[in-house]
Amino acid sequence: MALGMMAAMACGLLAAPKGGWVLHTFERQQLTDEFWAEGAAFGDFNKDGKMDVVSGPFWYEGPSFKVRHAYAPATRRSRSSKNGQPVEFAGYKGGLGNENEYSENFFAFSHDFNGDGWHDILILGFPGAESWWYENPKGASGDWKRHMAIDVTDNESPTFTDINGDGRPEIVCASKGRYGWAEPDRANPTAPFRWHPVTPNKNYHKFTHGMGVGDVNGDGRADLLEKDGWWEQPSSLAGDPEWRFHAQAFGVGGAQMYAYDVNGDGRNDVISSLAAHGYGLAWYEQVREGTEIRFKEHIFMNKLPTENRYGMHFSQLHAIDLVDMDADGLKDIVTGKRFWAHGPGGDPEPNATPYVVWFQLRRGKDKSVDWVPHVIDDASGTGTEVKARDYNGDGRPDVVVGNKKGVFVFTHVDRKVGEAEWQAAQPKVVVP
Repeated sequence: MALGMMAAMACGLLAAPKGGWVLHTFERQQLTDEFWAEGAAFGDFNKDGKMDVVSGPFWYEGPSFKVRHAYAPATRRSRSSKNGQPVEFAGYKGGLGNENEYSENFFAFSHDFNGDGWHDILILGFPGAESWWYENPKGASGDWKRHMAIDVTDNESPTFTDINGDGRPEIVCASKGRYGWAEPDRANPTAPFRWHPVTPNKNYHKFTHGMGVGDVNGDGRADLLEKDGWWEQPSSLAGDPEWRFHAQAFGVGGAQMYAYDVNGDGRNDVISSLAAHGYGLAWYEQVREGTEIRFKEHIFMNKLPTENRYGMHFSQLHAIDLVDMDADGLKDIVTGKRFWAHGPGGDPEPNATPYVVWFQLRRGKDKSVDWVPHVIDDASGTGTEVKARDYNGDGRPDVVVGNKKGVFVFTHVDRKVGEAEWQAAQPKVVVP
């Protein structure tokens, strides 16, 4: 799709809201069809008060995203074939050809690292490799100056969030066999980040899947979630103490993980996909057995369409965000199918519909839970990252993804309709 082409993808939303019958729609914009990265982020990089997009070695000027700038070298070209004919294109091999390749850019974040008031760019690269931040030149042309953040970033769902409670974000990941967090040096921002391990060396592999940060036990401190359990943050972090481990299987290794009170009982539950390269999406209900925390698994989408009450079905949930999409006070799941994680073959249903979907959380008065799927798009999919943020300041979260099909922004637009049209747009229960 050409730069700037738009196509509206409408999807139903909430039941009888106070503001009337409203459908939330998403206008689809493809910024490029080149494959440079598996992630993307919003940030104001030219300090004009409008959010831009970064993905791969480029940033795109918002709010139209029609003008792009290279902040890092972007000279790579690839050769492949398409429909039996040789093709050559910029970037890595991906959807423009028929062969698989991996980029060096898996996750993107924006943050002012040196305190000069300009958004810089943080790139978490290929698992096991270095991560770098790029210093905003304040409007000057040319490549941005690159600074080492951490020399080894392991796990396929690292993140950049505040884990130590100081109000500032850190890189949370595994590195050299241990989980922990890397803290920018505020006094010397161009120096490598300081590493703080929280686990013993358990030889965590660079391609380990599934990780997140959240307060599991409700003590006000962020814990570290991984596929085999959660690590409880101690009351003091002085001297980098080892955190206490609580064993719990959260699938076999999915994507980003979250601690959130799903059913409204006052206890944080856990949200996770089951297998990043397979099937499954679940929430794990926290239950107490005396003073012990246990979890009850609730899978609401899996291998077969009949395993979701609305018939929603897709594989390879390698990216998840948790955001209140419909302004009802409850956080919803934004996810999708990673397009060609390992190319056109090798994974379950690699060429099936590349969905981007949000699952609306609905709570019953009896603490029952329903996750209602709404399609944002069916022609893009996700990468290893999906972000829902309000880029245009209208109060509605928009969505950005980067993957082997290119870079996409889905702008969230409300549309007031009549009751009949609203009802017709709602997902229908097909499995009682």
